[in-house]
Amino acid sequence: MKTIHKVIQYAYLFIAIFFIYEAIRLWNVENGKAIMLLVFALMAVGMYFFKKHFRKKMNNNQ
Repeated sequence: MKTIHKVIQYAYLFIAIFFIYEAIRLWNVENGKAIMLLVFALMAVGMYFFKKHFRKKMNNNQ
């Protein structure tokens, strides 16, 4: 079960990288969508660090 949580944690980083790539690609075409994708990328990075912190906290409690 620990492995699946680690995979999900790194999936958030992959999603953030994808959103950043799409934002760069759309920057000159649709600026509003690009900004929205950057916000989602920031949220995904935040979720990565939250999951990492929470997983370490749960491992220390066991």
